[in-house]
Parts: sequence; structure tokens; C-alpha cells
Amino acid sequence: MSDLADAVLPMVRTRADLHRWSASNAYGSQLHEAVAVLRQAAQDEPADQVLGVTQRAIASALRVIWRADDSSGIIGDAIQDLLDLHADLVRAAQPPSAKVVDWMINFQFVQEVDYFTIDPVAYAPALGEKGLARYRAKLAEIADTLGPELTDEQEAALRSELTTDPERWERRANEHRIRFTLGWNAQRLAVWDRDVPAIIATHARDRKVAAWFKDTAEALAEIGEFDLAIDWARQAAEFGPGHQSVDAAAYWCTLLAEHRPQDELPARLEVFRRWPTAGHAATVHRAAGDAWPDHREAIMAGLDKRPREAVAFALHTLEDPGLAWALGHSLDLDDPSLWDELATAYEKIDPLAALTVHTVRVVADLEIADAKRYRAAARRLARMRSLARKADQVAEVDQLIAELRTTHRRRPRLQQEFDRAGLP
Repeated sequence: MSDLADAVLPMVRTRADLHRWSASNAYGSQLHEAVAVLRQAAQDEPADQVLGVTQRAIASALRVIWRADDSSGIIGDAIQDLLDLHADLVRAAQPPSAKVVDWMINFQFVQEVDYFTIDPVAYAPALGEKGLARYRAKLAEIADTLGPELTDEQEAALRSELTTDPERWERRANEHRIRFTLGWNAQRLAVWDRDVPAIIATHARDRKVAAWFKDTAEALAEIGEFDLAIDWARQAAEFGPGHQSVDAAAYWCTLLAEHRPQDELPARLEVFRRWPTAGHAATVHRAAGDAWPDHREAIMAGLDKRPREAVAFALHTLEDPGLAWALGHSLDLDDPSLWDELATAYEKIDPLAALTVHTVRVVADLEIADAKRYRAAARRLARMRSLARKADQVAEVDQLIAELRTTHRRRPRLQQEFDRAGLP
């Protein structure tokens, strides 16, 4: 092996038992180090030599992840980095296009690990017209091996039959995987071709899912068709009330901010009216800039029926603890974690008032016998004593501590945590 292979491949290959989460994570960190070595080598050594080692590293890493517990995703992230590097090296090294096509087909349709995708667009410059034609022909051959696609009703009927036939079930699952991969390639090749009708056909599909409209918008933006992208993102946002439309609405507004800034604020306001959250209010605040006072009343009114959103907006975006405190009480905020944040922020304004909230939280923490709650309560009480000194209320806090010690006298762990915190 070359010096680079000697340095990298032993870091990638392992026979260790990676079913344990900790061992898998340790290997994943080692794999990231191997990727870093390869990336550095790509700067210093001939691209074709680094490509060969990278390709072998990918094959070895795939065999490892097949038997590893990668629930943390560390190994998977490293392999994706390897794949990104592979595409970069192919473009730099310009190996024979036939070999690249064979590798791409094998990676997607032959080798067993199907957790990853590769992007034909990243390889297209190296393939050239001849290589792309060969690649498309290979994809067509694979597509020809599949039967006609089933309707939803036919698929449901077949699924009930396959539950009693594991082999047929596995074949059907493999067919779904092949169709998915072919569909992905069709989408990406449409982007490479800058073919707007093909992009719409492959990404929007039957237009039954909001996310597909957003996918279409992203692909159109990738080729610089920003007006079309904005329109498709808007359609995705208007599709329905679900989280996919919320996600699409954010993308729609981002596109407007970048390409039609004069239209961003009206869109942000529209999104807020549909989904009146602190996050959407924050985007209105940011987009409005100096014009924020013109919209403040409408935004606060829109949040009025959502106490958590109203308080969070006032506290985190407007950075107005006084307003947030008033809203928390007038709107009957019922969110312990936000009350914690609010009390901490309000301490500088009125330590005594903050003590009232902290007292409620301490009592609530101790309703359940739990060591973590004891520690949290002890820390909070210690903080309360510090605040109380500013308001000359230490005696009242110490009385509370004494009452809690008495009430929970049969909880030795609680007494221990109080002692550790230096409480009386």
C-alpha cells in the first residue's frame, strides 16, 4: 500500500464489536480523523492517488457501519464526508468516465448498505456528455427490470399478502429502494439539465404533499429560477396547516429576503397571521426594522391568546423583561421553564417579585421525590438567599428553608443536598 493508504485504512478498518454505543462512537471519531487526513492529502498529493484510497476507505467504512450501533450518527456523518470528498476528487482526478459510472451504479444499486445517496450533479462535470449518456443508459436498464408502479389501492392489497411471505416482502422492499434511488437520480439529473418541466415533474410528483412543493422550489432556486422558486415555495406554504407548510413558509420568506426584499415583510406578516408564534413574530420584528412600531400592536394582539408565545417574544426578541413579566401574569402563563427564565431576567428589576416565582418553583420541584429535583431546589434556594440580601428578605427565605426541611424530614437525600448547598 501507499504511505497514505498505510496511514488511513487502518483507521477505517476494524474488527471490534461496535454493537455497543460507546465503542461505535469512538470508532466514528476515529473515522472522522481518517477523513481529515484524506482531505489534507487532497491538498498536497495527486488527486488520483487520494481518490483510490478514499474509494477503498468508503468500501471499508460501509462494511463497518453495517454491523455498528450508529444511533448517534457519528459514523454516518463521517461516511457522508467521505462521499463528498470522493465526488470532489473525481472532478479533480478525471478518471475514465466508464469506471466512475460503474462505481456510481454499484454504490447505489448493488452494495448492501443503502443508508446513503450520492449526487449525480456532483459527478456530472467529470463524466462529460459521453459518461452521462452511459450513466443514463444504465439507469434505464435498471428501470426496465421493474414492473409497472402500483396504485395506492393495489399497494395496500399487496402489502397485506406479503405479511405472510417474508421473501416476497424483502423483494418488494428492495424494489421500493430501487424506485426511490431512480427517482432521486431523475430529480438530480433534471437539475443538471436545467430542465424546468422535468424538475417540476420529478419533484412535485402528484402534488399531494407540501414538502414536494418545497423540494420543487429548492431545485428551481438551485438553477437560478428564483421567480419560479418563490412561487412554488408560496404554494407549499399555502398547502395546509401542517409543519411541512410552516417549514416551506420560512423558505418562501428567505427567498423573498434574498431576491425580492420589498416583498419580505408582507409575506412575514401573512405567515404570522396563519401561525401566530413567537418565532414568526420575531421574523416580522426583524424584517420590519424601523417600521416595527407600525406593526407592534397587531403582533401583540395576535399573540394575546397564546401566553407562552407572547411572553417568549417579549422576553427573547423585544428583550423587555418588564413587559414579559406583565404578560406572564395577565395571560396566566402556565409554563414552568419559561417562568424560570422570566424570573431570572426580572431579578434585576425587582428581586423581591422574582423571589415569589422562585418560591413556587421550589415547592413544585419538591412535590416529587427525586435526587435531581433536590439538587435543583437546593441551587435555587441558594440563589434566592443571594437575591434576598438585596431586598433585605433573608429571614423569610431562611424560614422557607426551615419549613421545607421540616416538611421533608424523612428525605435524607434532600437534607444532604441542602447541606451541600450551604443552606441553613
